[in-house]
Amino acid sequence: MSTVTLPAARVSTRALLTGAVVAGPLYVAVWLIQAFTRDGFDITRHPASLLANGGPGWIQTTNFIVSGLLCIGAAIGLRQRMTARGSVPRGGVWGPRLVAAYGLGLLLAAAFPADPAAGFPVGTPADYAEISTRGMGHFVAGTIGFSGLIAACLVFGAHYRAAGRRTLARFSVVTGILFFAAFAGLSAGAGSRPTIIAFDLAVILGWTWITTICRDKC
Repeated sequence: MSTVTLPAARVSTRALLTGAVVAGPLYVAVWLIQAFTRDGFDITRHPASLLANGGPGWIQTTNFIVSGLLCIGAAIGLRQRMTARGSVPRGGVWGPRLVAAYGLGLLLAAAFPADPAAGFPVGTPADYAEISTRGMGHFVAGTIGFSGLIAACLVFGAHYRAAGRRTLARFSVVTGILFFAAFAGLSAGAGSRPTIIAFDLAVILGWTWITTICRDKC
């Protein structure tokens, strides 16, 4: 009786990409469960980052770490998959690197939690707006991570367009544009409800995109 043994590199690549497919639903599920169970948290007023504050804050911190590591794993898997045939397709170098930048941003977000704000955690003044060193670090983390994600969407859009896969190309570009608009709106909107809601939806869209491209490359 003979057995078929897959090359170790191929199994490793599939495992990395499968982990990334799971990352998005896992992140969103952990975030939303907390959003609707943490005392004082209002999903229309508070971004997910604020969940890292307070006693149960370790849950969101762990969420950032796990999802960040899975994204970096995704970047490795994407790079391996896109160069498996010896030639590097369009976007095969910078696409995975930019996905890794998003993962790095998530890890930095765990290391530098957001400052309490807008009445959360309970006991924080509604107009509290002090920015600490860690808060500045969190802002830098978000800039690195979200810029990486936006750029990755556009690079993969070019990759799929060159491959003649118009649906994935359009989905990638539209995701990048919408995420940029939501992030810019959040930065300029000073935490208004419309900008928070738009950004929440953009985060879900961004994770959906990562899940989609990693599933496509599995």
